[in-house]
Amino acid sequence: MGAMMRATDQQSGQPLAEISRRALALRDDVIAHWMALARREVRGASHLPAPILADTLPAFYDSIARTLAPGCPRLLATEGNNAAEQHGGERARMTHYGPEQVIHEYQLFRDAIYEVTGAAGLSFDLYQRAHIEAAIDIAQRRAIGEFSTIHEELRRKLAATLSHDMLSPLATIVSGAELIGLATDVTAARRTSRKILENGQRLGHMIAQLLDALTVAGMDRLPLDPAPFDIRLLVRAVCEEFSAQHVRIEIEGGSVHGWWDFVQLQRALENLVRNAAKYGDGDAVTIRSAETHGRLLLSVHNTGNPIATDRFEHIFAYLHRENVLPVAGYGIGLPFVKSVAEGHGGSIVVDSSGPAGTTFLIDIPLDCRLAAGGRDPGD
Repeated sequence: MGAMMRATDQQSGQPLAEISRRALALRDDVIAHWMALARREVRGASHLPAPILADTLPAFYDSIARTLAPGCPRLLATEGNNAAEQHGGERARMTHYGPEQVIHEYQLFRDAIYEVTGAAGLSFDLYQRAHIEAAIDIAQRRAIGEFSTIHEELRRKLAATLSHDMLSPLATIVSGAELIGLATDVTAARRTSRKILENGQRLGHMIAQLLDALTVAGMDRLPLDPAPFDIRLLVRAVCEEFSAQHVRIEIEGGSVHGWWDFVQLQRALENLVRNAAKYGDGDAVTIRSAETHGRLLLSVHNTGNPIATDRFEHIFAYLHRENVLPVAGYGIGLPFVKSVAEGHGGSIVVDSSGPAGTTFLIDIPLDCRLAAGGRDPGD
């Protein structure tokens, strides 16, 4: 954005005023001082990587500096750009901030401007100070507005995702209750009873998360809880669950040990298996697990009608549903899988063609603790 503004100024043929040139020369010092203040005083900022912490504030500072002189085509630094909205939106998506942290950042940004410029002998008159104050106040309001909008949208998505994923343990509970009603063997009935209990507990955990998403400030995403386990245990748990729903699953691959969030990865795999069974041609669903170059490759494959290449991006969009087949869907499962993969520091890949069928691949590091914001595994 700073480069774009410089080009605009040059095209206008209006040279920068001395006050603007001197202020621009201090931009890096102001941002460095502001980042130090933010890391020290803003809750949640101390561990943010520098590019995420800086965000759009360098571009916003450029706008302030260029509009300090009377007669500038832009009356305020907030005119003609959406830097403040982008800052608020990224704070909602990329941090665990609340509104007070965003406000605190702008307050410290104003302090950093005055402290650094004052130390460099650059003084502002009443007009220029009023200009800076007005620009920061407007940017702050816009950032908070976008922050609140994005935050609420994320909370709704999370609540919808949790509600959607409750269907899986609920289906197991219902089918298990039906089996117990027909069972003549006490051992089989007890085994089914344990499955009902396990899925009832899972359902209770999801309801607690749903209540948190709807009521707890800052709960716009599910935090990772990494623990060491063998992916084969997770795959087997998912297979047992869907076997009770009469979904035929084949397993390929052996043990892969790593640090992941069992609950989230289980729900992601359940969503992929559910979609494979729903949109496949009735043949078996295949789950594969493998390890390569320090990463887990966990895939789900089904045969049947392929997904058109131009639909690859759309299927991961929230509330999108492929309407090619007459099958009900919620358009929530795949975006959740994508968020789980990215939350683990990896990605989700789709490969689909008529002859080969459709494969969704979760490609994540064997150790997701760094992605979860925990300690360095090498420590």
